[in-house]
Amino acid sequence: MARREWVRLPSAWIEDGGLQRLRWNSGEWNSGASCTAALMVLAVVAHSADAETGLARISYDQFSDATGLSRPKISAGLSILADIGVILRATAGRSSLQLAHYDPGNPWCKIPARGLYSGDQIPAFYDFSLRKSVELNALKLYFLFAARRGNDNNLANISYDKITEYTCIDRGRIKSALSILAAQGLVHVEHTKSFRSEFGIANAYRLAFIQPRVHMGTFGRGMDEAGL
Repeated sequence: MARREWVRLPSAWIEDGGLQRLRWNSGEWNSGASCTAALMVLAVVAHSADAETGLARISYDQFSDATGLSRPKISAGLSILADIGVILRATAGRSSLQLAHYDPGNPWCKIPARGLYSGDQIPAFYDFSLRKSVELNALKLYFLFAARRGNDNNLANISYDKITEYTCIDRGRIKSALSILAAQGLVHVEHTKSFRSEFGIANAYRLAFIQPRVHMGTFGRGMDEAGL
């Protein structure tokens, strides 16, 4: 299947604090492992969705090939996404899934697609064990950065305080989650001019495989001079 460089994902649920509901706990509905699985399968739904309608038809085998997840974890992840209103299930027959609020008039963000795959697999997901809260935190950051990415500079400029506000990730756990994303080649951390201090440096975050030529190395000086 020919994959697009990036796909559209409705993002209002992220802006409205939806990532806060995905927590590492032992609840039957939303165990930490199932919440991690939910964000993994969400990426696959977005990658497979029709560009015009947001409708995807995906088998469990295709989910498993892409993520390495078992059928029970795929099912649990899809149930969570449906329960928090991110997808609608069986809208057009068996194996059909609809991205909720998929409308050009609603907020949306770009999610990398083609660059994440090797064949039918997303190698980064195969390294997730679903046994560590840091993996869930990393995926929450990934989707938050996608939602907060600016089209002008290709960066998500967001402070640790705002990250905690949107995700409920403890401030002290953010760095380790960032390390997971960096190690998997999913996110690049850029250093930009701080708005709080004349000589300070702030972190900004760039998703791999989205406008790869637009980064601080190509026109960072111009960004700084323009106040970006």
